Amino acid sequence: MSPVKKYAIGAGAAVLLSLIFFGAGWITLLVILGVVGAPVAAWFMLDESQRQRLKRVRRRGIGH
Repeated sequence: MSPVKKYAIGAGAAVLLSLIFFGAGWITLLVILGVVGAPVAAWFMLDESQRQRLKRVRRRGIGH
């Protein structure tokens, strides 16, 4: 299973558990924003050369 699929399953589980324990309220909204916002913030913190290197690694795979 790819790392992206693992992340998506974990994010879905976090949101589902948040819905079960807290209902559809502000805490659940904050969990959803955190699940989506953390990788987006990390991406924007990279400079252009790091983004290009990450794109190359994703295409070829690590160690190739």
